[in-house]
Amino acid sequence: MQDDVILKISNLSKSFGPVKALRGVDFELRKGEIHAVAGENGAGKSTLMNVIDGILQPDSGEIILDGAPVTISSPTEAQRLGIGFVHQEIALCPDVSVAENIFMSRTNVSRSWLMNYEKLERDAANVFRRLSDIDASVLLRELSISNQQLVEIAKALTLDCRILILDEPTAALTENEAQTLFRIMRELADQGISIIYISHRMVEILDNCDRVSVFRDGKHIVTSDVADITPGDVVNAMVGRIVDKLYPEKQSADETSEEIILDVKNLNEGPRIRDVSFALKRGEILGIAGLIGAGRSEIARGICRLEGAATGEVWLLGEKLALRNYQDSIAKGMVYLSEDRKGDGLFLDLPISENVSALNLDQVANRLGLIRASSEISQAGDLGRKLNLKCGSLSDPVSSLSGGNQQKVALAKMLSVNPRLIFLDEPTRGVDVGAKSEIHRILRDLARSGVGIIVISSELPELIGVCDRVIVVREGRISGEVAGHDMTEENIMRLASVMDAQAVSF
Repeated sequence: MQDDVILKISNLSKSFGPVKALRGVDFELRKGEIHAVAGENGAGKSTLMNVIDGILQPDSGEIILDGAPVTISSPTEAQRLGIGFVHQEIALCPDVSVAENIFMSRTNVSRSWLMNYEKLERDAANVFRRLSDIDASVLLRELSISNQQLVEIAKALTLDCRILILDEPTAALTENEAQTLFRIMRELADQGISIIYISHRMVEILDNCDRVSVFRDGKHIVTSDVADITPGDVVNAMVGRIVDKLYPEKQSADETSEEIILDVKNLNEGPRIRDVSFALKRGEILGIAGLIGAGRSEIARGICRLEGAATGEVWLLGEKLALRNYQDSIAKGMVYLSEDRKGDGLFLDLPISENVSALNLDQVANRLGLIRASSEISQAGDLGRKLNLKCGSLSDPVSSLSGGNQQKVALAKMLSVNPRLIFLDEPTRGVDVGAKSEIHRILRDLARSGVGIIVISSELPELIGVCDRVIVVREGRISGEVAGHDMTEENIMRLASVMDAQAVSF
């Protein structure tokens, strides 16, 4: 890697009304380096990237590209200058094919009356050879969230960019897909392409990046070679204080109980769920691990009757359930927090208070069935204080909140129905390290209060750190269970990927 500076940000500031998002920020990107940018939600990372990509214009400061000052007036201008941006939030067209999404800019400028779909799909297949085995002819909406993320990345790779910005690109990827991405990132860097890598995952930063810059409260705090900094140093710089415990204390020996909250017996649903049986005891947090596509979410959604028509027995606190739909599940006190909080979990344009009450409007309605705004505000306020929700007003739209506070609103929505059991699917995806620690503490407090907690996560450190026991799913079946000292990343991955699940025991 050469030390040539390709991009230099000097004394950059940006405000939104009274809120100062960037405060005199300096930043340098060298040619052929992978430069991580870390910081809590609201630290200024996204604002800076949006300025570099021309989405936002700075109030003051200078952007220097290849030694010359530039004005980046729009994303189109950024692309012309060789800057590509893969956003954390998927911004694709669900009703057209994968190939059309990848080459959208090409089709927009085409003068041809007819689309050459065969060539488009062939070119898209060539791009995917480096990433994943995805059929470029299918509609985007038919793909999983993880594969849609790969389409976003493939789209960026088709641009002739010299600077590539990746915002939380692995949030929805499997471990194998993430490792493929890291390999491609290094190949691109070796070719002289500079990469800005935004992530909350310390392991990814320290294993795959050359340098890391930390932001806090709109300011640049520190830049260091990754070889000279520890995960603790990064976290402490991000939050401005010493964070020595990322996970709460687990269930102690005297807190254990034999009381069963949830008992699932012989759950089946086509090829997706096969002979699944497990139990959750009072006070414990149970994790569900497995590769994406293994059936983790399908098990939870099947139990709650959100999709499919699973057969088998589901017992909740000793009562055998006969659920027809998700509304029945809510009525019995069993709720599911979606992994896609912005697509399925929240109404982004509605006020915080209306989101919190959405699962059961009867609680905030009068005898005539009319919603009482005062009741919504009171309910949201009580739950917001319990979850330490940070917001300006409960009448503000959820879209105005940081990722961590959006997730707290989604959790408050679950708690509004006084649940007996909550399935949490990727509960801290896209959430900064400070908010993660707070959410983990909330989950432990809920478990200690008697609420059943089941966590589905792709982040093995999260499962190991927050759960008392983890069951591992492979091809729709439970391939094993780990607890205590056996709960390691290696053991979980062996159970998730081993060809003969019965060959592994702990």
